[in-house]
Amino acid sequence: MALNPIAFHLGGIEVHWYGIIIASAVLLAVFLATREGSRRGIDPDNIYDMILWALPAALICARLYYVIFEWGYYSKHLDEIIRIWDGGIAIYGSLIGALAVIIWYCRKHFISVWLMLDVAAPTVILAQAIGRWGNFMNQEAFGQVTTLKFLQGLHLPEWIINQMNITGMYRQPTFLYESVWSLLGFVVLMTLRHNPHLFKQGEVFLTYVAWYSFGRFFVEGMRTDSLMLGGLRISQILSVILFIGAIGVFIYRRRKRQPWYLTGTTNDD
Repeated sequence: MALNPIAFHLGGIEVHWYGIIIASAVLLAVFLATREGSRRGIDPDNIYDMILWALPAALICARLYYVIFEWGYYSKHLDEIIRIWDGGIAIYGSLIGALAVIIWYCRKHFISVWLMLDVAAPTVILAQAIGRWGNFMNQEAFGQVTTLKFLQGLHLPEWIINQMNITGMYRQPTFLYESVWSLLGFVVLMTLRHNPHLFKQGEVFLTYVAWYSFGRFFVEGMRTDSLMLGGLRISQILSVILFIGAIGVFIYRRRKRQPWYLTGTTNDD
């Protein structure tokens, strides 16, 4: 039996696990980002203020991204466009929206954009790892049809296997593959970023972009609910662009004089 996507009722309002999980991921990300920001010389108040702008932008862009590429459906169901609690938000859309706000805010307040992105990157990929479990509760972001034997061979607990029984067929738990990949990326970034003379400013963020986009390309290829552009998966196209772009910018910036990540705000970017 599938898990109930509704956590509880608050009066006549249904509170979904999807929203609870996403909100918890964001709160944890903000907490970790403010701690690291303080160590790097960024006032936590600046991070809080920036988040107040970044969160709405990320949410709106995540939904717009999804709706635009599913316009064939939403053009006939306009009342469902705002129903984000049922799922249907795109991670890449949210990242684009949040990135635009971070650049705007940092430029306005004379904060190193690259340093802020470095501080945020590990917390963002952790939030992505947690957020995928919201898709799990909604039975979204699943993969191709598979067998019960295959899922049992992954040594998954019964409650995950049962949740992967969608419309009478077992599905590849692609939400889990991406969650694990993102969690591993978090561990790698957190382990490496405090090593002296390893990362220059901007390189933690660029490593995050390359890491996530590389894994997302392969996971997306296993999904059956991908947003499509013609016969191509949009997320795979974007993953290739981001991976190549991140590597290219990394190499370009490494050739120029840049401050080390651990020097924080004592140097400009």
